[in-house]
Amino acid sequence: MKTHLNQQRLLRGQTPTYERLQARFAGDHAQGHEGPLILQCGWGRLLIGHTFATAEQLAAELLNERPGERDIALYVAAPQQVLAQAPQQLFLDPSDALRLWFTDYRPARRPFRGFRIRRVHSDEDWAAINRLYLARGMLPVDPSNVTPRHQGGPAYWLAEDDETATVIGTVMGINHAKAFRDPEAGSSLWCLAVDPQSSRPGVGEALVRHLIEHFMSRGLAYLDLSVLHGNQQAKALYRKLRFRELPTFAIKCKNGINQSLFLGPGPEEGLNPYARIIVDEAHRRGIEVQVQDADAGIFTLTQGGRRIRCRESLCDLTSAVSMSLCQDKILTHRALERSGLCQPRQRLAGSARENAEFLREHGALVVKPVDGEQGQGVAVDLRSPAEVENAIAHARQFDTRVVLESYHTGQDLRIVVIGYEVVAAAIRRPAEVIGDGRHSIRKLIEAQSRRRQAATGGESRIPLDGETERTLAAAGFGYDDVLPSGQRLAVRRTANLHTGGTLEDVTERLHPKLAEAAIRAARALEIPVTGLDLLVREADQPDYVIIEANERPGLANHEPQPTAERFLDLLFPLSRELLHREFHPGTEASA
Repeated sequence: MKTHLNQQRLLRGQTPTYERLQARFAGDHAQGHEGPLILQCGWGRLLIGHTFATAEQLAAELLNERPGERDIALYVAAPQQVLAQAPQQLFLDPSDALRLWFTDYRPARRPFRGFRIRRVHSDEDWAAINRLYLARGMLPVDPSNVTPRHQGGPAYWLAEDDETATVIGTVMGINHAKAFRDPEAGSSLWCLAVDPQSSRPGVGEALVRHLIEHFMSRGLAYLDLSVLHGNQQAKALYRKLRFRELPTFAIKCKNGINQSLFLGPGPEEGLNPYARIIVDEAHRRGIEVQVQDADAGIFTLTQGGRRIRCRESLCDLTSAVSMSLCQDKILTHRALERSGLCQPRQRLAGSARENAEFLREHGALVVKPVDGEQGQGVAVDLRSPAEVENAIAHARQFDTRVVLESYHTGQDLRIVVIGYEVVAAAIRRPAEVIGDGRHSIRKLIEAQSRRRQAATGGESRIPLDGETERTLAAAGFGYDDVLPSGQRLAVRRTANLHTGGTLEDVTERLHPKLAEAAIRAARALEIPVTGLDLLVREADQPDYVIIEANERPGLANHEPQPTAERFLDLLFPLSRELLHREFHPGTEASA
């Protein structure tokens, strides 16, 4: 009855005052805890607002936030009183608070397949979660700095792929009844993250439902969460699950992590992820950023007397000659050939007879525009003269010159070289869908494409074009066919991220000969920042064929590898020393 009355009050907007909330919890709080309640989550602290005696006390504790962490004060009944204590250092979180009363919850009508959800058990689990958090731009967890569960601390769950045993999602939950003897028997959800490379559908929804059903089984009454106001995809999921808006407030500290929340939209708002990762790292180092064209990813970085203009990872340090060597695939081939690097056989598209003769010589071909990017106009594994001619006609939409190359099988490996050192390496996999036995392949592609767009800020999607249709036909399917449940189907031949491809980081197991070949290629092109595309048997084996060099590699695709950090090290070497001294104030600069 008490919970029902509180629910009605919340729905009518009649929330208790800060003082009444404080008084209501004072007696029960005193029975279980000494002083205000603070939970360590590993990435920062949760401060339960109504367990603090005064607004001054809550503000003072927020200001004790440790560098590199993010504290959150939630359930703050009178935020203006807290903000008044330190208006230059605290801000009102603009995120929306939502609540699901478990009486409104309806179980899923279909099972989620291909993964399982379990608790975190080991150091390897924590490492996997942190890789996922870093890939999503979130703070990593220090498991040694987490309040134990028996003391009311958070519980972490993860979603593990059944086939690969990789972590593809995670969520954190707090039992309020255990944490602070909440008389309304509530709970809350935090840190929901799903691997942007995963093709498994429904991972986020399954994690939320798991947390709901877990807390329901513990006799709790509701689940609260906070979601960014503009995160429409997440909000759509929460509306589906019957969450409602909750009239409560959260307060955070003004720091580099929260900057976008308290500064709001600015000239950097329209930057894509490839420019954003560099700009964010520049801000972290105190480098001035001026955005000239957000849509094109063009910005200028300035520190002291040094000024460098960039278009994403293409900067003033890359000469026009080096850039042209990468853009023109014929010139790329010549430069790498002079360095003795392994490459496919190549020639310009000519007459239909000449093209057919080149096809007979090699058995299968790749067709691509001489000056193209992001996989546009590329067709692979062409085995008939008709396919070759159709692909040439399509490629000429992007460049009148079209190149033919011998087709080689293997895994698509991208190696990022910055300052003639290998910084990251990843196997890129073509876009694929997994059948559910109900939806057409067209619907599966559209759903997977929406997930990829959401995960990459709109940079990755699977086009429903002739190349996708040809790939399906080669596998014996059409757009309207229903793929059997659990069956995987590649829907593109190329692994470009812009056409829905995903990647797997292999930096730690990259074979030394592959790293050496990438560095030799960068030196042959005399380019300080590049992404080399190779076909390999495995990342830890030496055999390779270099198929392309990119003058503007996407650095955001390789998190958690420090691509943006090494890029800024190259552009502003002194900023690395200044950053080190900032985080290690006792360290003296070397002479």
